Amino acid sequence: MKIGIIRETKVPEDYRVALTPNEIVSLQQQFANAEFVVQSSPTRAYSDEEYRSKGVEVRDNIDDCDLLLGIKEAKIETLLPNKHYFFFGHIAKMQPYNKPLLQKMIAQKITFSDYEYLVDDKNQRLCAFGWWAGVVGVYNTLRAYGIRTNKFNLPAPDRQFTLERLISTLQTLPQFGAKIMVTGNGRVSHGAQHVLDAIGYQRVSPSEFLAIEKTEAPIYTVADVDFLVKRKDAENLTFDLNHFIQNPEVYESAFFPFAKAADILLCCHFWAPQNPVYLSETELKCSELRISVIGDVTCDILGSVKSTLRASTHAEPFYDYNPATAQEEPPFSSAENITVMAVDTLPNALAIDTSSYFGEALSKYVMEPILKGNLDSDPVIERATILKNGELTERFSYLKDFVEKD
Repeated sequence: MKIGIIRETKVPEDYRVALTPNEIVSLQQQFANAEFVVQSSPTRAYSDEEYRSKGVEVRDNIDDCDLLLGIKEAKIETLLPNKHYFFFGHIAKMQPYNKPLLQKMIAQKITFSDYEYLVDDKNQRLCAFGWWAGVVGVYNTLRAYGIRTNKFNLPAPDRQFTLERLISTLQTLPQFGAKIMVTGNGRVSHGAQHVLDAIGYQRVSPSEFLAIEKTEAPIYTVADVDFLVKRKDAENLTFDLNHFIQNPEVYESAFFPFAKAADILLCCHFWAPQNPVYLSETELKCSELRISVIGDVTCDILGSVKSTLRASTHAEPFYDYNPATAQEEPPFSSAENITVMAVDTLPNALAIDTSSYFGEALSKYVMEPILKGNLDSDPVIERATILKNGELTERFSYLKDFVEKD
């Protein structure tokens, strides 16, 4: 089997790669039948020469490869018929902007497996960047706070930025005493917590956070969904997550007390459209609102926090939300506005680290089964496969109407 690493073609550019040079070498040492080709790329965090120096073939043409690995969606015009692709497809939730991509893969009889659905038998994701999104989300959000308050100025991450550099840069900041609220307690939140702990922030309970009016000491709290919502019909009942998941309509937001207590909000929670809105347009214009900077790490556009009007980019990560008009304005244009950070590809800022982290998981859960000859029988790969030779698999058959309707 010949495996190709495709160049990233989505705009804005992504610098990450599915397998680093060292990971390819390791796989070749374990499996004598493993043959890899890397498609030449001027933007990848690991250069063509770094692959060549490890003995990996680099060239433009990858037509002879059987399996093709990317990170973000491949451009439609680059797709090769009758191949097996792996990348983050953003298709399975019926995203309309990627319907043409799905239609083209069907027409070209492509087999497609989506990294997002590489899960174990308990439905836990095996190859994901969420922790790193939380890490970069903290850095970018503090960048915005420093610019807005004129208290400090953090450099924009360059292509060679690493976790070590990120934390060491933040550790040089003067003490600025902002109260930070982190929502959620999954991988994204844990990444954010890791950075805050490393730079000397003290974690306090949600109740302590609400009670502390002002502090010179840097503090943060983590509020999961049990602090973010409450039942409309029976406030005093113990929170039951399963009941909330099954009956979101009987819950309302309990968020606003935190909005009156926090200087910075880091949105790291999972949110679904049927769940309560945490910060509505009305609440965002309330005079009691204290939050001045919102880092929407999960980037739910017009979702749980209505100030997230659109995704931003690494080149231009910030914009202002005018609470009076509910419209976007240039970043840092008014003290009355709320500054928003909503980059939707945050891990790309640490492309070296995140590629290595992702490739390690991909080697274990995907490449090893494939190179052992189990491509068609491995349950993890099977659960993630949306198309097989251009046909929707049973697990994703619900996409039939979506793909066929205009």
